[in-house]
Order: sequence, then C-alpha cells, then structure tokens
Amino acid sequence: MNEPILVVDDDHHLLSAFRRQLGDRFDITTAQNGKDAIAAVQDSLDQHTPFAVVICDMRMPGIDGIETLERIRELSPDTVRLMLTGNADQQTAIDSINRGQIFRFYTKPYPLDQLGDGLEAARDQYRLVIAERELLEKTVTGSIKMLTDLMSLNDPIAYGLATRLREWIRTLQKNFNMPQRWQLEVAASLVAIGHVALPPDLVTKKRQRGVLSEVEESIIERAPEIARDLLRNIPRLSKVAEIVLLQDRGYDGSGFPSDGPKGDAIPLDARILKILKDLAVAADGGPLTAEVLASLDKRKAQYDPALLIRVRSCLKALASGQAPALVELPLASLRAGHLILSDIRLANGHVIFPAHTELSRGQIIRLQNLRKIFSFAEPVKVAEASLRNAEAEVIPDF
Repeated sequence: MNEPILVVDDDHHLLSAFRRQLGDRFDITTAQNGKDAIAAVQDSLDQHTPFAVVICDMRMPGIDGIETLERIRELSPDTVRLMLTGNADQQTAIDSINRGQIFRFYTKPYPLDQLGDGLEAARDQYRLVIAERELLEKTVTGSIKMLTDLMSLNDPIAYGLATRLREWIRTLQKNFNMPQRWQLEVAASLVAIGHVALPPDLVTKKRQRGVLSEVEESIIERAPEIARDLLRNIPRLSKVAEIVLLQDRGYDGSGFPSDGPKGDAIPLDARILKILKDLAVAADGGPLTAEVLASLDKRKAQYDPALLIRVRSCLKALASGQAPALVELPLASLRAGHLILSDIRLANGHVIFPAHTELSRGQIIRLQNLRKIFSFAEPVKVAEASLRNAEAEVIPDF
C-alpha cells in the first residue's frame, strides 16, 4: 500500500524536483500555497483517501506553513506533519511543534534522498497510528459486544430495554437529522449493566414495583455508579461511563447522583437517555402510546424542556402510527438480529425472553439448548423489518 503524500511549497521548481526524484517511492500530490493544501486535504478526506504525510514549507504567501499545518491537524489529525524552512530560528521551531505538532523539522537546503528517508519514517508512523487505532477500535467493539451478549443471557429484560432504547435513538437520529451519537447508543446498550452486581431477587422486586426498604432503595439507586466503574476500565468508554452514571439525573438536580450536575451541565446524551429510559419504564414492555408519552408531564421538571418537546414530537409518530408489520416464525427459524414482538415462553407460560428484544447470538444458542429439554409456545411474532438485519448463517445446534 502506497499512501498519498502532500508536498506544499510556493517554489514550483522544488515541487518538480520532488516529483522527479521521489515520485517512484511515493504517491506525491503537490500544492503551491496553504489554501490549496487545505482544500486538497479536505478533498482527500471526502474521497476516503486521506494523506498519510504532509510536508510543508514555512514561508509562503497568504497562509504560512505553521497555520497550514495547524488547520490540517484539525481536519486530519492522523496525518503526520513535517516542516520545511529556510529560517531555522528557535521561535519558528517552537511554534511549528506546539501549533502544528510536527513529526520532524527540516532546514533548507537539504538533500532529497535524506528527505525521502524522513518521509519513509513519517509514513511508517502514520501506519503505526492507524494500526493502533484499528486494534483499539476492535478491542472496544469486542468488549461492548461481550458485555451486551452477557447481559442478554444474564438479564433478558434489561437487554430488551436496551434494544428498545437503541431503536428510539435511531429514530431520533433519522427524523431530526441528529448526527450519529455512537456514545449514546453504547450507553443505551449498557444502561443496566450495573445490575450484574445486584441480588437478582432485588432487581425482580424493583421491576414488580414491590415495596423496598431504605437500604434496598440505596442499592438499586447506586447501580449506575457500579456500571460507571465497570465501563471506565475500557478504552474510549469514559464518556459512555459518564452518560450511564447520569442516566437517572434530573434536569432539576433531582435523582442520582445527588452531587451530580444539573440543567445544561448534564451532558446532552445523558439528558436524552433520561427521557427515553423513563418512557420505556412507563411503557412497561407494552406499546409506546400517547398516554405513555404524556406520562412524563407528571415530572416535567426532571427533563430538559426543549429536548422533551423534540423527543416527544419525534416519537409521537411511532405512537400514532400503524403497528409494525410482523411475521410468525417457529423457534427453529429465529436468528440473531431478529426483533421479537411477542414473548418467547415455555409451554407452561414462563417467559424466557420478553417482547421487543433483538435476539443476540448468545440468546439463540440458549434457546437451542432449552429446546432440548423444554417445550415452547410457538410460533413467535417477529418484526418483518428485522429479517433483513438478521444473521444469514444458521448457528450450529450443539
């Protein structure tokens, strides 16, 4: 792979020398001023072919080299930056390093073969940065998937809640041109991960609206703190951990944690999650109705008023719309990714997975094992739209 390199200098003779002497080693693009260089970087990003390295002259008409590299760093932070200059004073070097965060600094005149070695080193640095980021992203993605799969098996009701929250978040993103908020989606997926440290009987008692003692209330209330402590150990999930911690924090300063922020100081994603989670609790596994949407008026002070209007306006279409198209499938035809619209129950009525759950791979394996021992009520209602998202492969029946 020969990643593109951008050379920026107002001396067209030097640019020609670059292409002539180093063109066989590198995929070189040139620009004669900072404005054209910035435009070239933006175009490369739009084409999904970012520059691996930018080497830029310090003294140019218009935008100088330091500002050019600073702007390029903002646009394409992974691009490795090098500086060329005929002015080797100390302040130039300091400004280049501090503002442009350059990888290497070269003083004119310089032999091009030596500069070629510097470009090789810069390109290797770019590859290292990209490889480390991809490894980190895969590690984070794998960690999230592992946690959600474990939750789908350990607490299917919480997993069903997470499925519903993600569905509503995607509706908000689609209908309000809201940018993709991956941190909010991950927080919704792991909103109840703190329950893993709670006594199962206590979680059940809370869901069944039983009377809790003061100690029991305190244990339940602190579940988001447990979740925060679990999640902040995973790279890149520090903001997700904060959103999960503040899931019950009211806009008016009510709710857990008592010493947490209030008003607009609460992160936007946490304010959204608070509204959606309370709607899901009010729906209690049933459909999203106008009555459910109106139920938040009883504690309106807990929500960002402008955000509440916006969210309810968007979700009102779901509440007033037709029921989603569904199909009925036998258990043997269920796949990971199917969104079930009816409970999966044993023949005796015991619920294994509640309605509105997007089945995980682990849940499908559990169903296969349970079918060998128990009889199930069939068929199961599945959202027709989810059939396209389901895994095509059949999970082996171990």
